[in-house]
Amino acid sequence: MRIEQTLLQEIEESKKWFNIEKDDSTYKRDLAKRIELINSVLENMKNTEIQICDHIEIKMNEIILKINQTYSILEADKLNSELRILNWIIYQVCSNEIKRI
Repeated sequence: MRIEQTLLQEIEESKKWFNIEKDDSTYKRDLAKRIELINSVLENMKNTEIQICDHIEIKMNEIILKINQTYSILEADKLNSELRILNWIIYQVCSNEIKRI
């Protein structure tokens, strides 16, 4: 299965669970963020000028910096969730590149 198909399948699965979840919750927030981030990566993958793995890694480093600069546990939790989602995405998208190193 191509990586694009895997990501699109993950979006569909996340949308399904997002629609099932009734209450606003951390889980529903994370699903929305997962959909947003995967869509963003898919868009960036279409641009051949963007090194997608480097792009994701830069985004992850920016989030880590924000986590280290925040004093709010609630804000840090949101950022940590976003970081975990990006970690999953970078593994899916860049695992072949990581294996070569």
